Amino acid sequence: MFYYVLKYVVLGPLLRVLFRPRIEGMENIPEEGAAIVAGNHLSFSDHFLMPAILPRRITFLAKAEYFTGTGLKGRLTAAFFHSIGQIPVDRSGGKAGESAIREGMKVLGKGELLGIYPEGTRSHDGRLYKGKVGVAAMAIRAKVPVVPCAMIGTYEIQPAGRRLPRIKPVTIRFGAPMEFSRFEGMDNERYVVRSATDEIMYAILALSGQEYVDRYAAEVKAEQQGQSGIGSRLRRGA
Repeated sequence: MFYYVLKYVVLGPLLRVLFRPRIEGMENIPEEGAAIVAGNHLSFSDHFLMPAILPRRITFLAKAEYFTGTGLKGRLTAAFFHSIGQIPVDRSGGKAGESAIREGMKVLGKGELLGIYPEGTRSHDGRLYKGKVGVAAMAIRAKVPVVPCAMIGTYEIQPAGRRLPRIKPVTIRFGAPMEFSRFEGMDNERYVVRSATDEIMYAILALSGQEYVDRYAAEVKAEQQGQSGIGSRLRRGA
């Protein structure tokens, strides 16, 4: 109930007024049945804007940190994500990744829309990064289409680290559904899910027009943070 109050009464109308989202390709969202919406991830605002404009309810796999924060802000964030039905996901990889796939499969098994950001984290510089293979594994295993999605302009309104968004128009673009029936029964083959994931990321790239980086965003972020830390220590030593 809280989800629909936010979508149609409180948050949804406000977002439409403030950001005047331009929607392209809405006809590519199936009117019924299970499907995965796979999008780029540029901003914290993405979590609100896409659900606000979709005619169907969508459940996202959201990073576990949104549910484990401390203090008033942490508790409010956790309560919000729980109330709108989002699913916490451990992003540490390995068995945690399989757990995320199981949770996503439950959503698809109910014939619902599942939202996922294949990059696994927000882009820290506006570029599109290599996708993780869970999206393809779920699509193949559940035999559902993947609708690529590009959020355009959300990095400019609220890049990582910015608390309040700037008020500017954004575009949300959906591509034609992609199906992977040719890979049926091969969802445990690493080269298969890697190939299918790359197809999905290329479709997102074609929609978004971003620069592509063939590396995982989390790795690049960690490297830059490490270099920044070394630089700080050298400056202090100097």
